[in-house]
Amino acid sequence: MPLPPLPLPPGIRSRQIAGVNGLDMHVLEAGFEGGQRPLVVLLHGFPELAYSWRKVMPVLAAAGYHIVAPDQRGYGRTTGWDGNYDGDLASFHMFNLVRDVLALVAALGVAQVHAVVGHDFGSPVAAWCALIRPDVFKSVALMSAPFAGPPRFPFGSQDAASPPAAPNIHEQLAALPRPRLHYQRFYSTREADADMRLCPQGLHDFLRAYYHFKSADWPGNAPYALAAMTGQELAKLPEYYVMQMGKGMAETVAPEMPSAQHIAACAWLTEAELAVYAGEFGRTAFQGGLQWYRSLGSPAHLAQFLLFSGRRIDVPSCYIAGAKDWGIYQRPGDFEAMQSSACSDFRGSHLIEGAGHWVQQEQPEAVGRVLTGFLQIV
Repeated sequence: MPLPPLPLPPGIRSRQIAGVNGLDMHVLEAGFEGGQRPLVVLLHGFPELAYSWRKVMPVLAAAGYHIVAPDQRGYGRTTGWDGNYDGDLASFHMFNLVRDVLALVAALGVAQVHAVVGHDFGSPVAAWCALIRPDVFKSVALMSAPFAGPPRFPFGSQDAASPPAAPNIHEQLAALPRPRLHYQRFYSTREADADMRLCPQGLHDFLRAYYHFKSADWPGNAPYALAAMTGQELAKLPEYYVMQMGKGMAETVAPEMPSAQHIAACAWLTEAELAVYAGEFGRTAFQGGLQWYRSLGSPAHLAQFLLFSGRRIDVPSCYIAGAKDWGIYQRPGDFEAMQSSACSDFRGSHLIEGAGHWVQQEQPEAVGRVLTGFLQIV
């Protein structure tokens, strides 16, 4: 059955592009009228869609850029991916996600991308695009999720083919007096998709509470740097990152469901806009996006990153996040490493007031100004 059209702002079109690294990729596009404009690619995170960029795209198009935002592998109206829990997990490895973006650019007939911008899990995809193919991706803006660079080879070790052993955070969290579970470990379980999609409160209300919980609207979001990557420190994160052991994500966010009055006043995510997310994830399920988390924890996947040990992002880069976004500090040390060592031409961090994790939706005008300023100097 044909899918209903998306409710898009004027100047944004929706279309399918076939043959993109095995995908029939759905993209939103702005600034496509006339001439060869510099291309900017926008990559969403979880649980988001290309639709997450709807409020920023017109701003960037008005500044003279051709803007393309895909539904990435596992999401939305892009098809050709394996959504089975026991399916092809390797297709969701980071380097194949980078191939998806490179293939999209090739399908557009463009040799160079002025900037690749990634939010949440789209941020590491954008980072790896810039690190691996600086000849194609001429600058990068990372949003919410800092990039600390590739892992280091364990020089002097007899086993230099494997990443160095890290403290087992999951064991540390489970051993706390109040046992905790990291959300990425939960997202890797077989039960995670059904927990959220088929929850008692319904998918629409689950998403409303989840988005609210991680936004600047939730008063508990007052982030600060954690001292170390230990279970005791990570337990200071809100429960949408470090959950109570034995609870799923739907049960975790349910107590934070905003009131009817708050929902009616929420201009950054109206009920009609939320219905787009609920409709898309109700149709596709969450498993495609959850495969990203499962793949990231695969030892074989992690070992691939060692090929780039010692490499940095050498193209111009910047970082944008909501000032109320705990994502800045959820991996202690990454925010600092991004600025000091992972990026050789770092142009600054921008923490946007009045925004939490969903910064490009909560404060699109401010994000548009920062991105436009960055694009004009690179």
